Amino acid sequence: MATTANPFAISLSSNPTSLRKTNNSSDSFLRVQSPNSVSLRSSFVSPSSIELNLNRGVSTVSSASRVRSRICASSAQVMESAAKTDSNAPTIVDVDLGNRSYPIYIGSGLLDQPHLLQKHVHGKRVLVVTNSTVAPLYLDKVVEALTKGNPNVSVESVILPDGEKYKDMDTLVKVFDKAIESRLDRRCTFVALGGGVIGDMCGYAAASFLRGVNFIQIPTTVMAQVDSSVGGKTGINHRLGKNLIGAFYQPQCVLIDTDTLNTLPDRELGSGLAEVIKYGLIRDAEFFEWQEKNMEALMARDPSALTYAIKRSCENKAEVVSLDEKEGGLRATLNLGHTFGHAIETSFGYGQWLHGEAVAVGMVMAVDMSHRLGWIDDSIVKRVHNILQRAKLPTTPPEMMTVEMFKSVMAVDKKVADGLLRLILLKGPLGNCVFTGDYDRKALDETLRAFVKS
Repeated sequence: MATTANPFAISLSSNPTSLRKTNNSSDSFLRVQSPNSVSLRSSFVSPSSIELNLNRGVSTVSSASRVRSRICASSAQVMESAAKTDSNAPTIVDVDLGNRSYPIYIGSGLLDQPHLLQKHVHGKRVLVVTNSTVAPLYLDKVVEALTKGNPNVSVESVILPDGEKYKDMDTLVKVFDKAIESRLDRRCTFVALGGGVIGDMCGYAAASFLRGVNFIQIPTTVMAQVDSSVGGKTGINHRLGKNLIGAFYQPQCVLIDTDTLNTLPDRELGSGLAEVIKYGLIRDAEFFEWQEKNMEALMARDPSALTYAIKRSCENKAEVVSLDEKEGGLRATLNLGHTFGHAIETSFGYGQWLHGEAVAVGMVMAVDMSHRLGWIDDSIVKRVHNILQRAKLPTTPPEMMTVEMFKSVMAVDKKVADGLLRLILLKGPLGNCVFTGDYDRKALDETLRAFVKS
């Protein structure tokens, strides 16, 4: 990689040493080290470290110093461990953000444990935001969990239409209408019950109502459980681009009851697994290898396999969010394939393809471009195609997409800075990536032409 006279690097490590700054003629380093920088309650995770190098607008996560939570158990050991664990006790992953830290509870039957939700409710008024598909399945159970043995709490609900196409301002206003009509105050709690669309909209409503009220995430899809419910990204779509309006706003907790996946359609299951695969590609090669061995178990909804995949995904995201809450550089790497995928969703019409389906194609395109740049070898390209096909995910864009459609939407992507489109691309061995605007534009054009019409 090219260097400049004054590169700037941030290195965070779990080693218990002090803050240190060093200077020489060509380098300036700020090294922040803390034994508690990442808090993860897991027997499978060892101390981790990360280095984020900002160099000519390039953020690099290197294999020598990136965060890599080691998976210290085989899949068989994972299943055995899960069987021995008290089925009523949730696995807990902590998102470490100082005074905004919160737990992610993962387990079966958690909606039947009222204390988990009730201890995160502020005040006596709750608004549950859900949709027309999820409400008949789980709304009553959630209301009971919020009120059982807790008669002082009153619960209102608003049921929104289901689908990505309703993730807009008109639908968002329905949440505000219900909150205002119910005379909710600043001590109220919003609860998001549903998939990623509901979580994003409820979170944004909570961030905006009365300039910010408490909220809780109860994700009911794989997509939401492994990705969108964790980390505080909230928002809505605009007709010109996905997620262009929103806020960073953290929940009080995330409660993942894996039993809710029993009612999830197969297509939604596969869509969520796209995000699981992403974590392996960008930062956790051992997790990717575990997925290659267990994809059929995941597709068959094996409870132990799903629980482990959700836990490991949440651990990966929690680590990144703890280090880069508001996407200064490192967190952007979680968007592998999303720039291409968002272009498909925006151009093709929100909801025509599920988010994970579009991201799957986006990852294939990002991998193709990485290979054209000479940054990865052919074996990674083949492995990505193989695992996505086993997850029954698409690997090519819709036929209606054109090069110009991709470019026009990508031009307004959130990762554009000073007119420069920055992309997340793989570089080096599996599990390494870069977030960069320093790439040969010819490779991007070649990738677009290889996948779509001119």
